[in-house]
Amino acid sequence: PWGKAYFAPVYDFGSKEIVAWSTSTSPDMAQQAELLDRLLAKMPEGATPVLHSDMGWQYQHAAWCGRLRDAGIVQSMSRKGNCIDNGATEQVFGHIKDEFFRGRTWPDFESFKADLDDFVVHWNTRRRQVKLKGLTPEEFRNQPLAA
Repeated sequence: PWGKAYFAPVYDFGSKEIVAWSTSTSPDMAQQAELLDRLLAKMPEGATPVLHSDMGWQYQHAAWCGRLRDAGIVQSMSRKGNCIDNGATEQVFGHIKDEFFRGRTWPDFESFKADLDDFVVHWNTRRRQVKLKGLTPEEFRNQPLAA
């Protein structure tokens, strides 16, 4: 009843963790700036990750590309019409819709956003995943590296 919400996540393909996210009532550059602020705050010193996205206007915006470049993040973008490149992240959206969204309503955006934030924390810290051998994304990421 209160409108739409737009969820912009950064999903780690290795640990299956939603590393950073922003939820907004508008898919604008303010949302993307918030997303990058959250991502950069979590990025380890010296890391040079690859950030994959679709060809959305926001991911082609000079401000977005410049911030990625300045942070040492390599930008990777799907070719037009190639949805297979985005399959892993689209799977996350499907799980969120099934496990969190379907059949529920919220009185306002703020309530929805708070519950979605809680769900993302659940996803990262309590939701066990078969592909991670029964570990949560956080447990998987925190495993010591084998010598």
